[in-house]
Amino acid sequence: MAYLTPEKPKIARLFVNPTPSDARIRILNINPVYERGIDLEPGNYHVEVSKEGYKTEKRWVELAAGEDRYESFRLEKKPEIVGGGPVFTNSIGMKFVRIPAGTFMMGSPSSEQERYLYETQHRVTLSKPFYMQTTEVTVGQWQQFISDSKYKTEAERGDGAMNIYGKKKDAYWGNPYFSQSKDHPVTCVSWNDCREFIQWLNRKEDMAKYRLPTEAEWEYACRAGTTTPFNTGNCLSVKEANYDGNYPYARCSEGQFRERTISVASFLPNAWGLYDMHGNVLEWCQDWFGDDSSNAVTDPSGPTSGKARVCRGGGWECHASFCRSAQRTTLPPYDRLNCLGFRLVRDF
Repeated sequence: MAYLTPEKPKIARLFVNPTPSDARIRILNINPVYERGIDLEPGNYHVEVSKEGYKTEKRWVELAAGEDRYESFRLEKKPEIVGGGPVFTNSIGMKFVRIPAGTFMMGSPSSEQERYLYETQHRVTLSKPFYMQTTEVTVGQWQQFISDSKYKTEAERGDGAMNIYGKKKDAYWGNPYFSQSKDHPVTCVSWNDCREFIQWLNRKEDMAKYRLPTEAEWEYACRAGTTTPFNTGNCLSVKEANYDGNYPYARCSEGQFRERTISVASFLPNAWGLYDMHGNVLEWCQDWFGDDSSNAVTDPSGPTSGKARVCRGGGWECHASFCRSAQRTTLPPYDRLNCLGFRLVRDF
């Protein structure tokens, strides 16, 4: 007597093509390890493709009897995480980190040594997150601007401003003063020059989101949650920042005076991934200078007019006290100094 046996279903084969090509491939609802062209019975299979630094992708794939099935997976790279949040790099190599919204005490307490009266402490709320450049604008980034803009020569610029040394600005404009190293912060740029750089960059990337930080944004980002004179604590070492180590803060230790700018990101960043918030070069802020109120404020942007713009952070030639988180320096917007540069923020 003959017995009929059910016909075995035709086997299907699965070929997964991942990008990047060395991504890991698993079929989550079966035990066998995936290999290219694996023989499978008809049915539904839960395929996972993963790689460190990329977002994992999972997908159900239905296989029919006798089918050779080809499935392509293209993984999206995860944003780099440093300090405050995701980091991105723009078209000219400027790296930005996300700074979260929050509330902090701006200014210095009356007990802080070597403080100034115009550092009135008050509560500030920043209601929106923003991106801040992780380093100061570099010589290399500035050179891309002057080689790709109409602002190449004194004659083309035409405003005839003088810097504090009495030199025509074309002798200083955008020069690093001590070094042509592309990874040094650019110096000898006025607030007005920064504005032209920003206009150029916004046109280049077809947006209107780049700008200088407000004074409140700068201090909030510098502190990164700290309440001490520096984001490094009560002292600032020359192993943590570039300033005149002959003049340490309060009862802190003396150190080296390098007498010039150095490469950006030469020291460890603060807790939010920002480098050189103390020392190396002073940094222009958006605000006109004005007296701080003791009242709590939200998203302050400074006075609507004035004679001097705010600079923050201290520079290579500054005493340590001038590098404090709350220190406020003021300069006319046309000044160019060999210790003065800037960094940008970008709105969401």
